[in-house]
Amino acid sequence: MAWIGELVVNVAYAGVILVAAIWLSGLLRGYIIGFSRQYEDIDETLFAFLGSIARYAMIGFAIIFVLARFGIQTASLIAVIGAAGLAIGLALQGTLANLAAGVMLVIFRPFKIGDFVELGGLSGTVKEVNLFTTELATGDNVQIILPNGKVFGQAIKNYSFHDTRRVDLVFGVSYASNLKTAEEILRKLIEADDRILTDPESFVKVTNLGDSSVDFTLRVWVESSDYWNVKFDLTRQAKDAFDAGGIDIPFPTTTVVRAED
Repeated sequence: MAWIGELVVNVAYAGVILVAAIWLSGLLRGYIIGFSRQYEDIDETLFAFLGSIARYAMIGFAIIFVLARFGIQTASLIAVIGAAGLAIGLALQGTLANLAAGVMLVIFRPFKIGDFVELGGLSGTVKEVNLFTTELATGDNVQIILPNGKVFGQAIKNYSFHDTRRVDLVFGVSYASNLKTAEEILRKLIEADDRILTDPESFVKVTNLGDSSVDFTLRVWVESSDYWNVKFDLTRQAKDAFDAGGIDIPFPTTTVVRAED
C-alpha cells in the first residue's frame, strides 16, 4: 500500500506547485505591468503583453515539474506534443491567428492603452492588449473584447495618436441672410475661444448652396483632448449668436407650383 501513500504525496505536491504557480504568475504579471506605470515614457501596452507571456510561461514550467514528479519523461512528452502539434495547430487556426496578430500589435503598436480607437467598426478606449484579445471600454463604460485577428486584420482608427484634431461643422443660413454678417459672427466665435489653435489657420467659407439654405463650413484645429467640448460648444454658441445677430437658420421648405387649368 506504499504506492497509495506515494500517490497522495505526489498529488498534494502537484496541487501545491500548480496553485503556487498560478498565484506567483499573477503577481509576476502585475509586477511587470506595474513597472511600466512608474515611467510615463514606457508604453504600458508592451508590458501588459509581456506580462501575459511571463504568466503563461511560468504556468507551463509548473506543469512540466508536476509531470516530472509523476515520473513522466519530459523528453518523450515533448516528442508527443510535437507530433500532436500539427493536428492541434490545424484545429486552432483561429486561436493561433489571434496570437500572431497580438504579437504584431505589440511590435508595430498602432495604439496603446488609454487611446481612443475604432477597431472593427467599434469605438472605445483601449484597456488591455493580451495574447489573444484586445479589450475596449465604450463611452458609457461597456466592455468590448475583440479577437486580435479581427483587430489587426482591419483598418484601425486611432483618434488619440496625434496631439491635435480638426473640428468640422456646417451651419446653414437662409438665403435672405447677410452672408458677410454670418461669416463675421462665426469668426468672432473662433477668436473668442482660447482652445482653438491659430496654426493651422481656421477655415470659414460658404461651401454649398442647398435647397433651402446657404451652408457655411467651419474648420478649426484644437488639442485632441478638447475636441468634443469645442465641437459641442461651438454648435450651441453659433445658434445663440445667429439669433442675436438676426441670422435665420431655415427649415427645409418646398415650393409647390400649381399648374393653371
